[in-house]
Amino acid sequence: MSATRKIQPAPAPATEQLGPPLPAVLQPDDGVSFWRPRPNNGHVTVKTSPSYGGPPGITMGTQTIPSGCFVAEHSHDRQVEILFCFAGAGTIEVDGVAHPFVPGTTVIASPWLKHKIINPGPGELKMTWTMMPAGLETFFRKIGRPRRPGEEPPAPFDPPGAAAAIQRETGFGDLQHQPSPRGRGRGPAERGG
Repeated sequence: MSATRKIQPAPAPATEQLGPPLPAVLQPDDGVSFWRPRPNNGHVTVKTSPSYGGPPGITMGTQTIPSGCFVAEHSHDRQVEILFCFAGAGTIEVDGVAHPFVPGTTVIASPWLKHKIINPGPGELKMTWTMMPAGLETFFRKIGRPRRPGEEPPAPFDPPGAAAAIQRETGFGDLQHQPSPRGRGRGPAERGG
């Protein structure tokens, strides 16, 4: 009779607590909010995150992109991001193909799927983002500036000098990454490099 050994999964890394727990019900201005640097400007508001007492493994928030601004093309190396437009109108480029980004549009960005969000105006573009596993809230905290509801937007500001390192640390993929011929979901380790 051979002995079998049950393999235990590795424990999840400890979640850095960035603030007190957020409530279960949040009104539009509730949450932890940050101003975004150029080229996005605008702001994000974290609505739930393990870092603020929320459920493990997921973070969700809202983002407002001013007229004439955009979220630069990027991908995520380990996370799935779900984007949902709820106000305004713009364009979302997914792997280089432009699509309308209007109220009701949903985009599921699997790992390594490149995406860029553009607001040509005239008004604000508002969306939600949901990320699994969590990590985007740490990116926003490290790259942005704290925001209080109702305050005037700051003059446009540049991202910190360590922006590239912050992106890598929080799960943003390398835009030079070449996905497999089938497209998505294969990182460098899965490609053998």
